[in-house]
Amino acid sequence: MNDLVRQHTALGDTDLEWLHLLVSEWQLLSDLSFADLVLWVPTRDGTRYVSVAQMRPNTGPTSYQDDMVGHLVPRGRRPLLDAALDEGRIVREGDPEWREEVPVRVESIPVRREGRVLGVIARNTNLLTVRTPSRLELTYLQSASDLAQMIAAGSFPFPDQQVDMDASPRVGDGLIRLDADGVVQYASPNGLSAYHRLGLASDLVGHHLGRTTAELAPSRGPVDEALVKLASGYAPREFEVECAGGVIQLRAIPLKPKGVRIGSLVLLRDVTELRRRERELITKDATIREIHHRVKNNLQTVAALLRLQARRMGSAQGREALNEAVRRVGSIAIVHETLSQNLDERVEFDEIADRVIAMVAEISPGRVTCRRTGRFGILDAEVATPLAMVLTEVLQNALEHAFTVGQTGTVEVSAVRGGSSAEARLLITVQDDGCGLPEGFDPQQAGNLGLQIVRTLVEGELSGSFGMVPAPERGTQVVLDIPVRAEK
Repeated sequence: MNDLVRQHTALGDTDLEWLHLLVSEWQLLSDLSFADLVLWVPTRDGTRYVSVAQMRPNTGPTSYQDDMVGHLVPRGRRPLLDAALDEGRIVREGDPEWREEVPVRVESIPVRREGRVLGVIARNTNLLTVRTPSRLELTYLQSASDLAQMIAAGSFPFPDQQVDMDASPRVGDGLIRLDADGVVQYASPNGLSAYHRLGLASDLVGHHLGRTTAELAPSRGPVDEALVKLASGYAPREFEVECAGGVIQLRAIPLKPKGVRIGSLVLLRDVTELRRRERELITKDATIREIHHRVKNNLQTVAALLRLQARRMGSAQGREALNEAVRRVGSIAIVHETLSQNLDERVEFDEIADRVIAMVAEISPGRVTCRRTGRFGILDAEVATPLAMVLTEVLQNALEHAFTVGQTGTVEVSAVRGGSSAEARLLITVQDDGCGLPEGFDPQQAGNLGLQIVRTLVEGELSGSFGMVPAPERGTQVVLDIPVRAEK
């Protein structure tokens, strides 16, 4: 719609915003009218109309098999459009049109904003299945007529209320028509069933909806006057009412076809099962986060016990082995701590990498500088946990073996994500400027426990590749290439 309006018409941005607001709401008008809606806007030179939006009803057959958006028609070909635009009134004159052997009643509704007519809604009703209307259908049509008059007067949609139509109740979910005092004139079967779910034992017609709703809602004190006013439809609002029997979502729409409120339209939907599932998901997410938190605490306890054991160890080699185990356990604990703070099983790995680097760098304070470049991005938990351990082992190996005692140097961790969304990959390079690899050293055959862990995790759990080669200038370069899921 943006492109069509800007290409063909003289409407400004504020006018375009009004049309967007109208289009976000007009499924309501289409369903109440049992009719297709097409929004026509005059072109910049005033000689033609361009159709910028279209809506089909959920409550009846369509009168347009083809998509009308983008069509241009010259002024004069459709007299009802001309009359509605020029005179600023709803035009219903004329005989039904025949389209592919289907009779269609055409009406035109001017779209007004701040006294100006921006365009015209063509309301097209398929008459092929016309029959004697029921009370439900008569209520729909009367409500549609009131809304059409409000659109023509510029009082609908409501500019201070943005509605998410995907989440809001629809006409077929349940409808209640109120008079000016908030008394129910008509309640659809679905609307009545929703109130029965809340505990209503009688009919709704003739009862004041606001007071009835407040009485059904649980309250330990006086009647909730705010709820009474909301459910009476005095203002355009969307709200929920919950009691032991269920939850219903309501949307109140004041009807002011001639500027004075004559009543209200209340759309409602039973969302009991939806809210129950949402609460189950919230409970499940909280449980998962609590599990990660407890795993982190347990791992930290294990690390503390290993640290205590290392202090009591007489053998320097045994003490160093226990300290290495402490760092391995700590890297896994960092991942679980991050997962305990997330709503899903994905983590921002850059924070984890920085903490792992800081943890491992403690074994060589003041001698070697460790830094990170590039971005790891968001990774799944099943990738983040082994990758954190791999990164710990590679950094620990570099700090222990690449530099002699007292030697200064740098270890740089770089990360680059690339590839298509279907085959995204993460390339990690850990490079030091130390003494380099010993002559004849083969990282694929080395018996060092740390390298065995790296090979097993990278090639086994991460389905990636691992390489250790001399750096271009000096030192050693470790390259990890692993497949990852694309970021969203």
